[in-house]
Amino acid sequence: MRILAFPGFANAYNSVRPEVETFIGLANKGHDVTVMIPEDSNALSYYQEAGIKVIFGYPKRKICFETIKALRAELKQHNYDVVYATNSKTIPNAAFACIGFPVKLVAYRGTTGGLYRHDPSAYLTILHPRIDGVICVSDAVRQDILQQVWKGKDQVITIHKGHNLAWYDHKAADLSELGIKETDFTVVCACNVRPSKGIEVMLTAAEQLADLTNFHLLLVGKGLDQEPYLSLIAQHPMKDRIHVTGYRQDAPEIITACDVLVQPSISGEGLPRAVMEAMSCGTPTIVTTTGGGKEVVVDGTTGFVVPVKDANAIAEKVRFFHRNPQAITEFGIAGKAKLANEFSTKNTVDKFEQYFQQL
Repeated sequence: MRILAFPGFANAYNSVRPEVETFIGLANKGHDVTVMIPEDSNALSYYQEAGIKVIFGYPKRKICFETIKALRAELKQHNYDVVYATNSKTIPNAAFACIGFPVKLVAYRGTTGGLYRHDPSAYLTILHPRIDGVICVSDAVRQDILQQVWKGKDQVITIHKGHNLAWYDHKAADLSELGIKETDFTVVCACNVRPSKGIEVMLTAAEQLADLTNFHLLLVGKGLDQEPYLSLIAQHPMKDRIHVTGYRQDAPEIITACDVLVQPSISGEGLPRAVMEAMSCGTPTIVTTTGGGKEVVVDGTTGFVVPVKDANAIAEKVRFFHRNPQAITEFGIAGKAKLANEFSTKNTVDKFEQYFQQL
């Protein structure tokens, strides 16, 4: 097959690596893959090393005539089988560029919520009539989309992003810079903050754990150094043991250094990358029932699944790991095994290949 991928990009390579490795995997299986990316993409060297053709360009807006023109020129020059676009800028531009060509257009969806039939902007992305199929990052996302799409419901599928344990063969971060000792028990929340991430719930749970004198809470990601979180932390009974790092490119190393990862999301989740990274690093996870986390975390084996907005349940499970350090090791080993067996890059590449061929 000849595939034109139109992916997004991020500041840290680990954020886009599963997607990049999928395209490289398809190329390694003999498919002719081209990617359209910005010139400053941190994935550029990886594509080039893999021998993948790169076209420079990225839309400045949801409808960017320069991008559409460039895509149409590429489609005229080569007989592509599939175009794959991944976000709110690349999808509409790819959709308009593909009009009049026999190529199959596939869109990616990574979040639940925010897609409605009555919203005109939805018809620029997932509900665009030119789209032939949708790949969802989790079953939770797929079920959300099936309620909104008008046609082609059988072409809305789930493919979890694949990870490779070798990517996480790194040393744990040194948390002493934050005043955390090796003998301390550390819980991490890693996310770019939005109200849906449920950080307030985690802070409430931490209040119930303040009696654990060696318990520390580490908050990693953008937005945590702003209100209302600054005020909530300043008034917190264990404020001296809550550490806010801001955005960190070494988030996987930090997750490795922590005892447990908690994802206290209350809505809008697709499949949090931090959960997959934690499983890869051997760090047990506590996730809520929203989104796709419950699809990869085996409750009571690799981590725990708790109800949304239930600070008591989060505190109870954190206390379980604090009381049972051996369980941290056992759950971590089980999580790595599940990821390697069910959510590997190879499995993801195979599923992409089968879906594209079926289309």
